[in-house]
Amino acid sequence: MHRLGAIFLFYKPFFFWSMAVNIMILIFNPYILPSIITKLLLTFFVWYLVHETGGKRKLIFYKNLGISTWRLFATLFIIDIAITISFLLLMKAFV
Repeated sequence: MHRLGAIFLFYKPFFFWSMAVNIMILIFNPYILPSIITKLLLTFFVWYLVHETGGKRKLIFYKNLGISTWRLFATLFIIDIAITISFLLLMKAFV
């Protein structure tokens, strides 16, 4: 449970940007498969950004908790996809 809380803590700064991307996806292409592919590419971009900048030091905290980098970003992707799909389905139902 502490590991999941730590993963949510890592996801917190990216949540605003994720919702902005969700709104852009809703405007331009509100289908689920292209949004999943977009989120996958953005997850790879965030992974690259963390590895190439000073954010790599943040990963030490998660490694000390026993969370590998692969597991961290895979869980971020799954959380982000769940939020994206629920957002798209809610917007399609009400708009």
